[in-house]
Amino acid sequence: MDWKLLTKSDYVTTRWSGGTTTQLAIAPEGAVYADRDFLWRLSSATVELDHSDFTPLPDYDRFLSVLEGEIQLKIDAREPFPLVPGELVAFDGGAPVESWGKCVDFNLMVRKGKVRGMVDILSGGRETSWQAEAGDLAVYCAAGTVRLPEQGLEARAGQLLLCRGFAGGTVRVSCEAGLALLARVWEG
Repeated sequence: MDWKLLTKSDYVTTRWSGGTTTQLAIAPEGAVYADRDFLWRLSSATVELDHSDFTPLPDYDRFLSVLEGEIQLKIDAREPFPLVPGELVAFDGGAPVESWGKCVDFNLMVRKGKVRGMVDILSGGRETSWQAEAGDLAVYCAAGTVRLPEQGLEARAGQLLLCRGFAGGTVRVSCEAGLALLARVWEG
């Protein structure tokens, strides 16, 4: 299994009506978000408006976490609820979503009927053994330092460790200080 360290120079940042979105990784490689032809996409966005509407993505499921700040989310007919750092919400990308508040977020989008995904949050001072199916794995360091001791790799704040085509098995992840998001995508 080959892991690759991605840094800000590897990312693509674009403007949207409420701030910026930084694409951390996309599959297949070379897919274009605007064409909606991707299997999965990892991104981090800044929300700079007090109120915004999410782009409808009916062909995708989404996993969203706040890295900085706090927002109130209203998903479909649900009552608005707070989303703060260290929490994660999964929802249908086709549902109408509104947010109130400013933040920096982390987002995984997975194509319905093609792949499935999951995001776990690991906070500072912890280590975990991560059991993963065959597929693609990503470890995003939101703050501090995260290490993959058995691979001899580390990422610092804003960096992503990515493994495409993971054969399946256990990966040990250590988050020394700060916050890491562990994303996995597999066929399904």
